[in-house]
Amino acid sequence: MGFYRKFGKRLFDLTVVILAAPAWLVVLGVMALLVRLKLGSPVLFRQKRPGLRGGNFEIIKLRTMTDERDTQGNLLPDQIRLTPFGRWLRRTSLDELPELFNVLRGDMSLVGPRPLLIKYMPLYSAEQARRHDVLPGITGLAQIKGRNDISWEDKFRLDVWYVDHLSWGQDIKILFQTIGKVLAREGVVEPTVGVHQEFTGSPREGTRHDTEM
Repeated sequence: MGFYRKFGKRLFDLTVVILAAPAWLVVLGVMALLVRLKLGSPVLFRQKRPGLRGGNFEIIKLRTMTDERDTQGNLLPDQIRLTPFGRWLRRTSLDELPELFNVLRGDMSLVGPRPLLIKYMPLYSAEQARRHDVLPGITGLAQIKGRNDISWEDKFRLDVWYVDHLSWGQDIKILFQTIGKVLAREGVVEPTVGVHQEFTGSPREGTRHDTEM
């Protein structure tokens, strides 16, 4: 195991997040206030997600949907509860800012495979499950390569490629490309309501392909 994978990546995450804290904490405070005014309480969305080696952790995001319910008390569909303000938060990726606390706690890294839903865990092939061999990330290779414009199989293939080729250079490249795509509102952000297509398992065990960045 290389030095960066074992020690350097964590040091890199902490250095970047701590040095940038004066900027992102101010932005987060403003966004949290706007969420409170426009969507009410709670300000934060919390959900259990699988992390390193499949262990669960609680991901933290800014809330983007209301709690509107039908007459039976059931939550209305996401498309109805996601407000224009919530769409804007997702388009700008500002709803992801609280995940920097997940990075500080060691639950996540700045770069890595995105943490998906716990219910997907039994559906992964042995190869796809290797995406959990590293900490999940706020951004990752699959995000800069198309996010929801590519198939689940391609996303997982990119995740595993990242695991196998993890390096400081790759992380720097992915971070800078992420910043560019977020500023351009291209690829890394969802164009509509941000509701993901469900993963129901791959039709067959995929053949592993090497992927070039």
